[in-house]
Amino acid sequence: MAANRFAVAQEDQPGSSDRPEKGDLLVVSEGERAGDVIKIDDLKLGDPPLHAWPKDPKTSVIRNGSRLNEILVMRLDLAEMDEETRSRSAEGIVAYSAICTHAGCSVTGWLKSETGDKDVLKCFCHNSEFDPRERAQVVFGPAPRRLPALPLAIADGSLTIAATFVGKIGAQQPG
Repeated sequence: MAANRFAVAQEDQPGSSDRPEKGDLLVVSEGERAGDVIKIDDLKLGDPPLHAWPKDPKTSVIRNGSRLNEILVMRLDLAEMDEETRSRSAEGIVAYSAICTHAGCSVTGWLKSETGDKDVLKCFCHNSEFDPRERAQVVFGPAPRRLPALPLAIADGSLTIAATFVGKIGAQQPG
């Protein structure tokens, strides 16, 4: 209950809808740990992704005023990552937009792929699947492009954003 009041108060703050910026911290976006800064030790190899929001370290504003800012954060085996994914990771921890590139639904699944034996990120709305080890490329379903990646760094044991999203967030707009 207190976490819900905290989230409502945060959404009205100036800057809460701003996109993630270099130097932002990552905080847990849901559950009893909502608002807690994510430490590298919080992420275990093979665990499902944590849902996170960026947080401005200067103002302490959590950028949760737009659903386009929700991020999936997980630890993967460095040996299974392609070179580009590895270059954006911090000690095997990667981050991607939680918004599907097909219809803008939330990507919430972490399960075995329809086409292989590895766990993938899944959007249950239209069954798109993304491989987080290979730049979150589409491996199944109608999504037209990969999930945007968020390069990470580590500062004082906490995850920080190293650069802005690589790729366009959300669904393609009808042209």
